[in-house]
Amino acid sequence: MAEELNPKPHSSIDVESGFCTKTKIYHSLLPDVPLPPESMPLSVTDYAFALLKGLPSSQSSTALIDADTGDRVSFSELIRRSRNLAAYLQNEIGLINGETAFILSPNSVHIVILYLSLFSLGVVISPSNPSNTKSEIAHHINLCKPVVAFATTKTTSFKIPPLRHSNILLDSSDFQTMMTETVSELKPADVSQSDIASILYSSGTTGKMKGVIRTHRNWIASIAIARSVPSQAAAETAACVVPLFHGYGFEFCMTSMAFGRTLVLMERFELELKARAIERFRSTQLLLAPPVVVSMVKNGVMDGHDLRSLKTVACGGAVLPKSAIKKFRANEY
Repeated sequence: MAEELNPKPHSSIDVESGFCTKTKIYHSLLPDVPLPPESMPLSVTDYAFALLKGLPSSQSSTALIDADTGDRVSFSELIRRSRNLAAYLQNEIGLINGETAFILSPNSVHIVILYLSLFSLGVVISPSNPSNTKSEIAHHINLCKPVVAFATTKTTSFKIPPLRHSNILLDSSDFQTMMTETVSELKPADVSQSDIASILYSSGTTGKMKGVIRTHRNWIASIAIARSVPSQAAAETAACVVPLFHGYGFEFCMTSMAFGRTLVLMERFELELKARAIERFRSTQLLLAPPVVVSMVKNGVMDGHDLRSLKTVACGGAVLPKSAIKKFRANEY
């Protein structure tokens, strides 16, 4: 895949702050990373799979682990399932580039496959928090204007209004068939990097929740930036206990699939279950939100578990008190 540097305007950028007086935009002062030519039709899924093919032994290694059942999906199976699902959604449901899919589900292996499938079709992904109220979900749907919703038997019961297409249940046997059986041929979707890829939502702390648009090129750039950091690009086993509907978990999920990283996913974020999953699957990376770190050091629920496999703990999304960091390190998790 040809790559090019994305040049920045330089004459009007302050070399200390990165602020451009001409555009009124702050620019990174770090070196540019190579990106595919902007004119090249390319979805974030195709970009991630192209990187994956260049990794040794990536096809046979494990991509996803369901922490609740222990089920594993290899990278070769991940690619096959995502393409099967994309072909079904394209030919049987009729989803096309530019339409939006609303997603209301807790973390699962199916979510990752669904994201990759929809991205490859140019269908805009708009996930929401399953714990949101009916009015909050109605607000999200009003913002993103979806034609179809993907949910579970628990989340679809009363929260999602009728859309153009019937709801598709991720925990149904029908969805399993969509992923595992090849029923039709996947046709090229001709996705432009400038096309909208996702609409995520703000927390709503300063008013109603707002939709935040990201293009395929935005996601491609995020993967490329993470790829430029050797420690981030290394193949590891990561326990993901942050929601995939949130930008933090969403981005880590996409970079993991591009790097050949094994992702351990769990539906419920209970501390005891998380500790058992880290211990059982020998996770080397742990992705956390600040409140979880605070709970860990406060409750001591991780005591008695062998967590020595952990090499890296990443925490973001909000402020983490220094006192919690100090206690966490002192406990030598």
